[in-house]
Parts: sequence; C-alpha cells; structure tokens
Amino acid sequence: MDLDLPIWFEIGSLVVLTLILAADLLIILKRPHIPSTRESTLWVVFYVTLALVFALLMWIFAGGEFAGQFVAGWLTEYSLSIDNLFVFVLIMSQFSVPRRYQQEVLMVGIIIALVLRGLFILAGAAIIEQFSWVFYIFGAFLVWTAWRQAFPGGTHDDDAQRENFIVRLLRRTIDISDEYDGAKVRTVVDGKKIFTPMIIVFAAIGVTDLLFAIDSIPAIFGITQSPFIVFTANIFALMGLRQLYFLLGDLLDRLRYLHYGIAFILAFIGVKLVLHAMHVNELPFINGGEHIEWAPEISTWMSLGVIVVSMAVATVASLVASARERAAVPVGAAAGEPAESTPVAAAEVVAEEKGTPPTVADPHAPEPDDRRS
Repeated sequence: MDLDLPIWFEIGSLVVLTLILAADLLIILKRPHIPSTRESTLWVVFYVTLALVFALLMWIFAGGEFAGQFVAGWLTEYSLSIDNLFVFVLIMSQFSVPRRYQQEVLMVGIIIALVLRGLFILAGAAIIEQFSWVFYIFGAFLVWTAWRQAFPGGTHDDDAQRENFIVRLLRRTIDISDEYDGAKVRTVVDGKKIFTPMIIVFAAIGVTDLLFAIDSIPAIFGITQSPFIVFTANIFALMGLRQLYFLLGDLLDRLRYLHYGIAFILAFIGVKLVLHAMHVNELPFINGGEHIEWAPEISTWMSLGVIVVSMAVATVASLVASARERAAVPVGAAAGEPAESTPVAAAEVVAEEKGTPPTVADPHAPEPDDRRS
C-alpha cells in the first residue's frame, strides 16, 4: 500500500516547515542569547505539539497506518537525536563556544543535518525501489549498530577523534584565528581576512551529523518506505533539537541508560528489516529465490509500542538510578562536587585527554558573554 496524499498537502507541509525553520534561524541571528528554561520548554512543547498535529492530519488524509508510521519514525529519529546531544555537548565544550552563540551553531548543524539526511533519503528510496535485498544489509547494519550502541567502548570518544582529524586537516589547509569573533566564520586580523575557530566547530558538527545520518536513515526505513514520511519525521525530530539541548542541560548526564533503550530500538528495527527482507525475498541462493512465507511482518503499531516502552523504561531507570546515587552521597560531598557531575565537565575531561587545538581558548577561562542574556 503506497502513501496517497493530496499534492497540495505535501507541498504545503514542506513550505510551512521551511518557513518555520527560516523564522527560527532569523530569531537567533537577530538576538543571540542563552535561552531560559521557560523559553526552551515552550519551544520544545510547540514543536512536539506541531508534530502531533501533523500526525493527526496524516490520519485524516492518509489513514491510521501512515499516521502510525509517521509517529513511530518521528519518535525513533527523536530518540537518536537526543543521543546526538551528548556529542554536541562535547563539541561545544572542547571548542569553548560562547554559550550565547551556541544556538546559532546548533541551528547551522540542524540545517547541515537536514541537507545530508535529505540526500540519504533520496538515495535510500531509490535503492529500495530497485533492490529489495538491501533490507538484509540495512537490518544487519542496524543490529551491529545496536551492539555498538549498547557496548560503545568509547563511541563518543571515537567521534571526537574523527572530528579532531577534520580539525587537523583544516589547520593544515587554511588560516584560523586564535579567538572567536562573535558568531562570525570570517574575521580580519592585521588587515587580513581569515577564518575563526567557528569554522572548526561547524566542521565538527557536520561530521557528527553525517555519522548519525548513516545510522538513523536505515532505522526509519525499517518503519516506513515512504520518502515523504521519512523526510518529515526527520524534520520534526531535528526542529526542536536546539531548544532540547538547553532544556535538558545537566539532565543529560543522568540519562545513563538511554543508550540501552536506543540500542534495543535499533536491534528491534534491524530484526524487523531482516524479517521483511525474508518475506519479500528474491535472492536466488535463499529459499530458491522464493518469498519466505513464514517470516512474520511486524506491524507499525507494534513497532510504535516497542519504541515508546523502550525509551520510557530507559529514561525512568536512568532517573531512578541517578536519584539513588544522589541520595547515597553525603551532603557535604555532593555540595563539593557539582561540576564533576555535569555533562559539560565530563566533556571537558575528554577534551583534555584528546588535546584541545591551539586555536581554541582556555575552556576554564571566564566567559564574559555568559553573563549577558
């Protein structure tokens, strides 16, 4: 069953979402600041509500099956995007990005992610249309990704090493100033135009987006094969990511079991893809090129239930474990160690271990911009 939506709805949806993203970017450029918890909360609620309204419209125009596919795909991409935030924290800390300009960096990162994912979606849809056996590859890849997610062995450190390679490459090929000049990518030093460290930050964000797109696109194609649903689910997942970054803040370090929930979701979708590939099998060396009829097709609603339960269990278990640990720590000790428990402090430790590039200011130096909002 193919998605059949009025053309005006598809075009109108993409136009409206593009306008919202453009307006969001213009607001940031006009007034760079550190968003308050209230502001971040209102924006996150707005984007979540917008996604649910879109799901309702999908239900009206396309039916419950496709609405369920959108919600399942959106939640999958949203959970993977939250995992993105851990690496974003590392990047922001490692390169000492002033907090009042972090919104602009995140917005640029989101735009890069949308472009990359759009290209991957087009390529993935074309491949799936021609080669049904690619589901075997997608499924195996997701199961392997799930294992790596559950037992990372320094996954985020590996991401940092890749990004540092990009930093070294940029350092060898272009001139970069020693200090930031607001949110500018180019500045003038001694009468000469050169790049600021912001170019390194954008490169690091871009590499991160690319790595996560490689993981996330096969995952959502395991839920729906509609390019429109895949792309809109990715847009809605990324739209509230900037505000979520500031809203979660110190809560990130408490979500210690989040990666297990994400790993379970990826493994589940990977198995679902393999079963689907078996069901539509056309490979001559498997079952004589015939469909494997006993292979079950997992429904969209079962997928949605697994995704919701997995994230809920991982989140609740993380918060309960964190609360127990905090209760077990003596009051005096807890008061003396607040900085070590924050995700930014943890990221700074990693940055020190990796070695901060000489173009980056001391991460422990006072930041005057942080005092203005």
